[in-house]
Amino acid sequence: MTFSEKLKKTMQELHLNQSQVCGLTGKSKGSVSQYLSGKQIPSEKAQSDIAVSLGLAPDYFTAEEQTLALLPKNDDVRMTIKEAAALMHVHYSKISRGLQQGVFPWGYGVQNADGSWWYFINRKRFMRYEVEGVICSAENSV
Repeated sequence: MTFSEKLKKTMQELHLNQSQVCGLTGKSKGSVSQYLSGKQIPSEKAQSDIAVSLGLAPDYFTAEEQTLALLPKNDDVRMTIKEAAALMHVHYSKISRGLQQGVFPWGYGVQNADGSWWYFINRKRFMRYEVEGVICSAENSV
């Protein structure tokens, strides 16, 4: 299976659209479009970075196995909803609802067949958008 096919399959399984993939990976809309069309194939390092940004095992796109191998919860890449809520000073239900609705550029929610939800928050992207962004905004307002 090609990178393009794996990326399309992953987006379907995780219920992600192209804009959400751009937000989570930091890749431009043009790059993601090129990846999806098969006109461009990212380097193995870039494929690994994309996989981790989507909450997948680093070798997801290069491995022979085709199953969706999600990162374990205790991995340094992931952040829990309660951690994110504490840092944002909001109730965790606001974070889970936002993840379900796809409004955050640093994570997403996937509804399981039984109606429950599985969440992924990319710790690095969260810190960049929510913590560093707050610090930068405060410095600019002084």
